[in-house]
Amino acid sequence: MAFIPHTAADVEAMLGAIGVGSIEELFDEIPEKLRIGSLAGVPPALNEQQVGRLMSERARADGTLLNFIGAGAYEHHIPAAVWAITTRGEFYSAYTPYQAEASQGTLQLIYEFQSMMARLTGMHVANASLYDGASATAEACLMAVRANRKSRAARILVPSTLHPHYRRVALNTTHNQGLQFEELPYEAAGGVLSVARLARYAGTDVTALVIAQPNFFGCLEDVDALTDFAHAHNMLVIAVVNPTTLALLKPPGEWGQRGADIAVGEGQPLGVPLSSGGPYFGFMTARQEHVRQMPGRIVGRTLDVAGKSGFTLTLQAREQHIRRAKATSNICTNQGLLVTAATIYMALMGPQGLARVAAAAHARTRELVSALTRLPGVRSAFAGPHFHEAVLLLDRPVAPVLQGLAARGIAGGLDLAAFYPELGPALLVCATETKTQDDLERYRTCLGELMQAARAA
Repeated sequence: MAFIPHTAADVEAMLGAIGVGSIEELFDEIPEKLRIGSLAGVPPALNEQQVGRLMSERARADGTLLNFIGAGAYEHHIPAAVWAITTRGEFYSAYTPYQAEASQGTLQLIYEFQSMMARLTGMHVANASLYDGASATAEACLMAVRANRKSRAARILVPSTLHPHYRRVALNTTHNQGLQFEELPYEAAGGVLSVARLARYAGTDVTALVIAQPNFFGCLEDVDALTDFAHAHNMLVIAVVNPTTLALLKPPGEWGQRGADIAVGEGQPLGVPLSSGGPYFGFMTARQEHVRQMPGRIVGRTLDVAGKSGFTLTLQAREQHIRRAKATSNICTNQGLLVTAATIYMALMGPQGLARVAAAAHARTRELVSALTRLPGVRSAFAGPHFHEAVLLLDRPVAPVLQGLAARGIAGGLDLAAFYPELGPALLVCATETKTQDDLERYRTCLGELMQAARAA
């Protein structure tokens, strides 16, 4: 909130009304050993003017880096109208719309969001929404176990080229529920899954196959062949996709002969700023036959007694969300504000605008890779098509290079050493439509100077 409106007298009156002597008594259920006696590291209180000045000084100290990092969160241009509308009071303060008669505006917006996401992914139904792409992936794995009646193994095949954070979140979310994850290696030359390597799973009980498109390296998988193999062996297919790329790439609902069964991803590229890592939102869409297994909110459209359109939460009772024993998930809220921004963004951009953004981002990344790989000591890690980002191999450790670029005002990419040490000195780079030719040339020049200086040392 912009300010704290309660005076000491207000607080005392409220405590008296509920029969409590102090605010501390409201937390008496917390064991004493878990409480902090004091906040020694917190500085003295500041007034509003002092706080404003302090935060402005810190913001200036941070500066603004020229950003070439993707890795799951992407810097796209967001039209000013998106957040001007999103932060209007009727959207900004809206809660989960359990009372349809008082929440038609919020319900209609969520319904429009679901419709847009279903169309974008080529799937039948969508929910609204999940915390982020990582938790959406975890929920999709749990959903697949419930939905695949032909499998009893609770066994999920996960490519090592799925986002490392997604893999960790999925494991941490589900490991106490008996799910087994088996990691699939990628082909060294192409950075993608090989259908031939899946042959050893033929005839075994596997619940689902996860397919990332594009994968964490930015490489494009053979989604048709992978999907058809999975379905031929009674596996469900969980697609993990970047929504921006779907403006150009084949949507999950059209993969192979039958399409994916569940599609999830991170919605941040759809009008949500980077914001130091969040809040973001996850999306989930699925085939119609799996709708009863979907977690989260689902809004439906109907007609009232007067024949006018109306919107309401459907297919699930409220207990689905708040009673642990009866819920398909323990998700108890949604990312409604971010969903609002995404809906407005998609409505403003339209199919053609989304396609232009995707095409421009792809073109900038191709130009960046072409420029950087002309430098001595820099080469592409993988052959084959890629989208949105790519992996480069350097002839020296990546971390010092990134430090040198940062000193020149450039966030040069992600060092993959902690996630894929087998690649050696590997750098994941990304360029979106926000980058100009001058930006690309600045990166190339600075990287070239750093590489040359290191060789001369």
